[in-house]
Amino acid sequence: MTHPLNILFISSEIVPFAKTGGLADVSFALPQAIKELGHEVRAMMPKYGFISERKFGIHEIVRLREMDIPVGDKLQRGSAKASFIVGQKVKVQVYFLENEFYYNRDGLYVDSKTKKDYPDNDERFIFFSKGIIETLKKLGWRPDVIHCNDWQTALVPVYLKTIYNDEPFFKGVKTVLTIHNIGYQGVFPKESFYKSGLPDEIFPQIEHNGKFNFLKAGILYADVITTVSPTYAKEIISDDEIGAGLSDVLKKRKKDIYGILNGVDYSVWSPENDKYIPVPYSIQTIETKYENKKALLRHFGLEYDEKIPVVAQISRLAEQKGFDLVEEIIDEMMKLDIQYIVLGTGEPRYEEMLEKIKKKYPRKVGIHIGFSEELAHLIEAGADIFLMPSRYEPCGLNQMYSLRYGTVPIVRKTGGLADTVEEFNPRTGKGTGFLFEKYSGQELLKALKKALSVYKNRKAWLKLMKNGMMKDFSWTASAKKYVELYQKLVTPTKKTRTVKAR
Repeated sequence: MTHPLNILFISSEIVPFAKTGGLADVSFALPQAIKELGHEVRAMMPKYGFISERKFGIHEIVRLREMDIPVGDKLQRGSAKASFIVGQKVKVQVYFLENEFYYNRDGLYVDSKTKKDYPDNDERFIFFSKGIIETLKKLGWRPDVIHCNDWQTALVPVYLKTIYNDEPFFKGVKTVLTIHNIGYQGVFPKESFYKSGLPDEIFPQIEHNGKFNFLKAGILYADVITTVSPTYAKEIISDDEIGAGLSDVLKKRKKDIYGILNGVDYSVWSPENDKYIPVPYSIQTIETKYENKKALLRHFGLEYDEKIPVVAQISRLAEQKGFDLVEEIIDEMMKLDIQYIVLGTGEPRYEEMLEKIKKKYPRKVGIHIGFSEELAHLIEAGADIFLMPSRYEPCGLNQMYSLRYGTVPIVRKTGGLADTVEEFNPRTGKGTGFLFEKYSGQELLKALKKALSVYKNRKAWLKLMKNGMMKDFSWTASAKKYVELYQKLVTPTKKTRTVKAR
């Protein structure tokens, strides 16, 4: 039996407190899964102005009040407050770093008025990174591992190995940096580096194209780097486009990079116990799924016909998600015997394209620009086919949700999509969906037509649905892999400490 570890999980967003994307879901579910395996896990995030202290029972901790944290030539005051992530089986303590000036705003990273990144995002996350380390010192709680996520926390490993390197309290503390999407790197002008307080001599090592790149710095200084699927780990090293300019840096750390698939929180995403859908169902009562299909079509004012499959997407409307391919073939798609439903928000060009299609084919198309948790669940339960034609996809969660709901995924063979969906073979009855490799509209169309031909064969389609529903991508498997990695990191240190103690 391995000994229990102390893990600090740090993230710029955690459900239910703040969310812009999948990072918040991971930061909610993974710490719980690790705690369920018997480890002491705590989490930390910024205390954004919109987070209600009353609603979430956030309270002060007297000894964590009024910490002075230098950012550039200014001293900023921070306080840490506490609450819990409350799961079905465990509670995880969460610390919130508070600062009126940096966090009392209505957005996480983007100004809602200008739609642009806050100009002081560099200072906001320099402050967060230093604040995490100062909070640990004041708290007197020493983690074995600090698990960092994305660029917003990527400076923590850098601080620990430079400014805080000689502090006995942090001796032996290891760092893991998880890259959820390498497209977001935290790139700032050279002047930002001087605000960080890091030693001047490291700038030539961590700069990227003359700028201060938070993620690159973290990649170079973290003890281990993980990313959210095995295939994405290979792609960001070997393909400079997918690696977003950092492939050469990642190649230098190749032996320390691991791909661990994200999990699915089946307490939230499972048709048996989904509180948002009109009629729950399981693999044994699969026919009941069609009651949800009827409800979904009613929601969009479309007619139900069991012979016509509903093809759906829930997505950020962006090129990365393959909407340029959809744009390319949309009129050809509309000639097929399908109904098409999309939930999402994003680039104006794709929002306009979808609104036009809705006007052009009002009896075949349902579009909801925006986001709705309830509608997302209804789409997963009511659709027959789910499209994810991503240019790249670090992990992707919707294809895993779709499998559990018996909604057959059509995906591009990239990143986590390639790791979670297997091509269906009608002859053997094996496989869970349909994949296409070349990034082109015609290849996507070909995969869709292939799916539609199988859909006509009721027996084969039922087998395909059931194959997907039997897949298990729960967080427990992912958590075990992270714990193995943590153990590997701390074991040598623990051994040395034990020898010294004798």
